[in-house]
Amino acid sequence: MSTETRINKSLLIRLLILASLALLAVAYFTPIWWVALKAPNYPPEAFPSGVRIHFHMNGIFNGCELLDIAEKFEEEALDCVHEMDAINHFVGMYPIASGGVVERAFSPFLMSLLGVLLIGFMIFNPKVRMAVMGAGFAGVAAWMYLTYYGDGGLRYQTAGYLDTMVVSLGQGHEEEGEELSPIIANLKESLDESGQSSQVTSGELRQSLERAGQAKLGAAIAKLHAGTGVGAKAKSLKEILAESKKKGEGGKAANIELLKNTFDADQVRKPVAERQEWTGSGGQLLFWHYEKALGRWFNNPAEIRPLVKIMETAGTLLFWSVLAGMVFLVFAARRNSGILYWLLVAVPIILPAAFIVEYASWLWWYGHSLNDMGAFTLKPFMPTVFGQGKVAQFSTYSYPHIGFGLFMASSLLLAVAALLRRKQLKESGE
Repeated sequence: MSTETRINKSLLIRLLILASLALLAVAYFTPIWWVALKAPNYPPEAFPSGVRIHFHMNGIFNGCELLDIAEKFEEEALDCVHEMDAINHFVGMYPIASGGVVERAFSPFLMSLLGVLLIGFMIFNPKVRMAVMGAGFAGVAAWMYLTYYGDGGLRYQTAGYLDTMVVSLGQGHEEEGEELSPIIANLKESLDESGQSSQVTSGELRQSLERAGQAKLGAAIAKLHAGTGVGAKAKSLKEILAESKKKGEGGKAANIELLKNTFDADQVRKPVAERQEWTGSGGQLLFWHYEKALGRWFNNPAEIRPLVKIMETAGTLLFWSVLAGMVFLVFAARRNSGILYWLLVAVPIILPAAFIVEYASWLWWYGHSLNDMGAFTLKPFMPTVFGQGKVAQFSTYSYPHIGFGLFMASSLLLAVAALLRRKQLKESGE
């Protein structure tokens, strides 16, 4: 192979990888998957896309758009993340924010890890490659440690992640005592007709709703006093948000302050021995928020605390696994041949498949971890991963969004680059 041909092929490989890197970067900030619920009580004139949410790598975002039509005028778009949570909790399903919590928190570091791998794959000199990858991974490791364990580490998290952490707390909607009885009635009728629901007496239904109501965010934040308290009253999230709006605050710093104030208000109601001081670390927010999400509708500490402990263990294991993985991948980059070398490109290639496996696993957990405190008893089920399904009177839709298409395009470019690189190595005898 001539020198010119070799240079041209090397340039093409690098261009393909750079294009793939750009696609991954854009995909991180775009929706990867979308899910929607449609039902007769959500008419298409007012809800053209149904109750819709978007899954991003770093959070779950509202998929409902602002409407300004003859049938309906809105000053702000309906919060469909909250709306879907409100619907789901009547059958005992935990809030959407309780799924994939560790994955979302670590997503910027994991995506950066993939970026370092691809930069390494573009470098054909093993010694230079190992040095560059080592420096890149050291930067990711420092960023990850400061964010996850460091005091004030949340300032290093993505703005989108912090925004969804605030939104998923409910923004005080439950404190307003919103009327959901039409949804209850429709669900009960539909579940009875479909045979999916057990028969519940009116008294049992009332007791179940009362139990669910005990876990509402308003009751959890608004009406508790300090144990040593001299009557100190914890502010509600609604009050905290209202104060923030009056000040005209917004952005990452405002969201961190909102989360801090809500965390502090929550600590007031705990026994003195169990209270924590706010550190602002990613790990502290992650597990406090996870506990609040699980108990938002179903305040059963005996069930919630073991789940939180499991997630704390998962977070620690993932942290150290990522560090160990980075060390191993630098070792894998020491040669231009062998199975380990091809991990540099193979790991980013399988990202779309890994996302689907992760997404389907969490859907299974949602459908098979139904809380007994739900208003209705529903048999464990597997929510629809891809396509259209049916639960009670709701039609469910689950489809890839533009971000998943970017993942697929990135994987295709990387597969072509890997084949060209393999041919190049074979021709050069390396």
